[in-house]
Amino acid sequence: MSLDIGTTDNTATSISTAPDPSPSVENKPDVFPNPFHSPITNYSDPSNLFAMPDLSTEVDHKPHDVLVYPFHSPAVANDLIATARALVYPRGKGIYATDETPDLIAAVLHAAAGETGKPKVGTDEGEKEKRRQWREAAYNAISGDYISGVILYSETLLSFQLGPLLTSKGIIPGVRANGELRPLPNYHHEFIVEGLDRLFQQLQAARIAGARFSKWRVPIACTSAERGLPSEAALDAHAETLAQYASVSQQAGLVPIVEPDVEFMEDADLARSAWVHEQAIARIYERCRIHGVLLEGSLIKPSFPQPGMKHPSRESVTPEEIALATATTISRSVPSAVPGVVFLSGGLPASVATSYLGAVNKLVNEAGPESPLARLQPLTFSFGRALQGDAAKSWVKGDEEGMKEAFEMWSRACWLAAQGKTA
Repeated sequence: MSLDIGTTDNTATSISTAPDPSPSVENKPDVFPNPFHSPITNYSDPSNLFAMPDLSTEVDHKPHDVLVYPFHSPAVANDLIATARALVYPRGKGIYATDETPDLIAAVLHAAAGETGKPKVGTDEGEKEKRRQWREAAYNAISGDYISGVILYSETLLSFQLGPLLTSKGIIPGVRANGELRPLPNYHHEFIVEGLDRLFQQLQAARIAGARFSKWRVPIACTSAERGLPSEAALDAHAETLAQYASVSQQAGLVPIVEPDVEFMEDADLARSAWVHEQAIARIYERCRIHGVLLEGSLIKPSFPQPGMKHPSRESVTPEEIALATATTISRSVPSAVPGVVFLSGGLPASVATSYLGAVNKLVNEAGPESPLARLQPLTFSFGRALQGDAAKSWVKGDEEGMKEAFEMWSRACWLAAQGKTA
């Protein structure tokens, strides 16, 4: 199988979409560093940067309804657009985020069991099997009526191989792509994210295992204007990193979800938080254009603008105020070509995250035709703890029926909130 792809001089070049037949794993070193270490890590470097492991998809799609530039493969672009839309349509469906690291999973289950002391974290088979059982139980419990996709950690996708379980339920598997944090040089309290090296090969392995989208998170500090965070350097670094990631993800055939996570632990008020969100998101899309990212084949996962924990208004802010700040920020910074916005819960209690989501969609529903809010794309969820917190408490007690009921309750609540409705 071959496809035509534009080259730098806009001429068409036919390339093979089959993996490069390279030497066997005995004669070639492992090309996948951790965390993408798995039995299928003998996948080789492609002979062409744009070579794809496959072009098949489980998503039905129509021909293009947007102009595709010559540097995008029409077949790949069609696949990306269809997948991105399937993650946010029909309205109300959202994403279940399960991309915690093994130590975070241990902490979640430890807290759910009400245990004290430090949770046991390790690589022994017992702990690994517990993680697999929790993930498998959770994926069996969620419903495709409310959940469109699931973000998996690399271990869950490559080692536990649970992608096909989700696909069999009509749910699209995705994968966490970002690496670890390291300090931003010369800037205290700010970090940059590693992981661009070897990203293309790692995402190809994820696609082989069934993933059809990926996600990359960057943490953005946010304080009052007087304290000056985030810095210009951090905003620029995060925007460039997310744009490079998004471009590579699309080359590997995966819809990229860029995640600017603006923290709310400090003293910013609501207006300051909204301004930081707007600046961060606008810069991300400036860099995405420079890197040729197909916006129609991508999504964004922002946090809700909100006062910081140290600001006096934190306790009195209403969901309606959060909704207005959120909708205004999105309308000013996210291009209309992006199919949808999937909000993160950011550790907020499930009831609070759901109330914010419901309030912003209610505001959109009530906006008049002359309002820019009426033209917003679907605003839905990509929640982790807000969806699974109560379910985990039941599962650690051996109450699988209670776990299923908790997932049903919160998944449906989020589904309704993403339509601006209540139960």
